[in-house]
This record gives sequence, C-alpha cells and structure tokens, in this order.
Amino acid sequence: MRVGEKLRYLRAVEGALRGHDRELTQKAVSDAIADELGEKISQSYLSQIERGTRPHLTNTTRSTLARFFKVHPGYLVDDPDGFHTELTSDVRTLEDSLDLWLIGGAERFRKDADLADALTKLAHHEDTRGIIKLMGAIADTPGLADKLAQVLTPEPLLHVRKGGDSK
Repeated sequence: MRVGEKLRYLRAVEGALRGHDRELTQKAVSDAIADELGEKISQSYLSQIERGTRPHLTNTTRSTLARFFKVHPGYLVDDPDGFHTELTSDVRTLEDSLDLWLIGGAERFRKDADLADALTKLAHHEDTRGIIKLMGAIADTPGLADKLAQVLTPEPLLHVRKGGDSK
C-alpha cells in the first residue's frame, strides 16, 4: 500500500472513530491537526500526498500525521510490493473490528462507487454483524436474492411498448 492510500484509509477510520458517518475530509484533518496539535499541514499538501505527487514525507509531517492518527511513524511510508498489514487493536470489540475491516474494503474498492457505498453503509449500521449474517441467509436461500433485487430495484417510470408508443 502506498502512503497516499494509507492516508485516505486513516481519514476513513478516523471519521468512523469520531462518530461521523463518513470519512474526515482533508480540510477537516488539516483543521483538526491545527486545533489539537498546534501544527500546520495544509489541505493541499494532504491532497498531494494522497494523489502520489508528493510520495515522500518530511520527518516533521510524518511525525505530525502519526501523532494525529495515533499510528507509528513507520506506518506512513510506502509498503514493499506484496506486503500487507491490518490496522486493528486487541482492545477493539468484534463489531468495531468488523466495521474497520469494511471501511478498509470500501477504500480498496473506491473505484467501484456502488460497492464502496454499500460497504460503508454496512460499516455504519448499528448491527453490522447481524446484517452480514442476514446476507448469508439470503445467499443460502435459492431464488431469494433475485426476488429481493426485483422488489428493491425501482421499475422505470415510463414503459415503452413495442413500436415506440408509451403507456
């Protein structure tokens, strides 16, 4: 994982930990760092890091971000190819770990907006575990997923008959 991806992931996790139903914006992180740590990191600098146009952080920036997100400064570097790590703590409950895992999945699949949105909604549901168990039961019941998709997918408002006439 690249440092920019890690920063986006940390913004999502921090948003959830602070009780928001979304990730913290770059501006919110910049403002919070100024308010909470008395340090300055601009929104534009955070944007450059996330986009990869500023792939190497200064030690001061790395230290400030590490203190703000409460991670080891060594986390805020590019990982070698093939390296994987999880941001979890033994202190977190099962539900919190599941929610963070889903937020991480949403970040990994951010290019698929519908999937990322669904994973984020699951993570923010008050009974994430129950919803996932329900999804498993739906998958185990033949034909139920198709029936639910028909019920939950709105039909077009205008039906077109053969020949182009509308109803």
